[in-house]
Amino acid sequence: MTSLELRLKRSSSMPGNSSTGFSSWVVQFSRTIQDQGREMGRFYWLREDRAAATRAGGYVNAAHRWGLPGLLRCPTCSATWASTGHYYPGVDLSRLDEEREFRKARPEPLPEFSRLRELVRPLAPSGAQLPPGTRFGPLQGTGRGQFPDVSWLGDIVLVQRRVLDGLQAAGLSGVQGFSSALKFRAEQGPDLRELQMPHHGQLHPDCVPPDSPPPCQTCGRWALGRPEEPVLDGTSLPSDLDLFRVGNFATMVICTERFLDEIHRMECDGLAWRELPVRTGKAGALTALGGQNAPTR
Repeated sequence: MTSLELRLKRSSSMPGNSSTGFSSWVVQFSRTIQDQGREMGRFYWLREDRAAATRAGGYVNAAHRWGLPGLLRCPTCSATWASTGHYYPGVDLSRLDEEREFRKARPEPLPEFSRLRELVRPLAPSGAQLPPGTRFGPLQGTGRGQFPDVSWLGDIVLVQRRVLDGLQAAGLSGVQGFSSALKFRAEQGPDLRELQMPHHGQLHPDCVPPDSPPPCQTCGRWALGRPEEPVLDGTSLPSDLDLFRVGNFATMVICTERFLDEIHRMECDGLAWRELPVRTGKAGALTALGGQNAPTR
């Protein structure tokens, strides 16, 4: 697969962190969350705290072991594309006789893409969308240096083992972590686990420009950049998950107050977040295969 490289050591305009590993505004915000109880009614968009990444200075060059090909010239919209935001590190394709066909990134015509997707479907989580470019298996590659409690490889989320254990011990739903196959220069490298998150919910039509074309009826591609002010559709959001990706914009990672409570209790660094507005309304017209579309080369 094509390597996706991340340099965690970089300058940033993100707010600096306090000694607890958070910027001061995040710490204050977390304390208000504790006072608000355990209700599941508020949702937060998680992003990288780049200041924490810069201080740690770690470096990873890695890609998932397997993946679906991109789509070559959709017969309806003519686009050649692949998505990001669909990662299943817990799915093992080694049992497939055709396993080697999933190792190399390339675009394929719709019939061949559909054939390969159906081979994978029985091994994937129930209901997984599996758009072009979906990745499977552990991250493999190299790394060096130190890492925050939560690290980001693009929109892939890696956590230290103690963080994963703490989140799962707290009974949070939707938190699954899988070992990577990263090799570090040091004898004892960090034990980084990749989070595998389900896809649920949708962006509300109110945050989508009215002149945006609808998703392709054949391939599901939605040619939309992330809205500057995202709004979640309340009728589509799960009531039983503390961590998930937006179903029709899979690069966006969403969590609940319960998740942030636990992150604050463990004094983790590497995360920044903001609350997103939630509105009720029908979003069926915006349903797509999900992910952030990217051209396939």
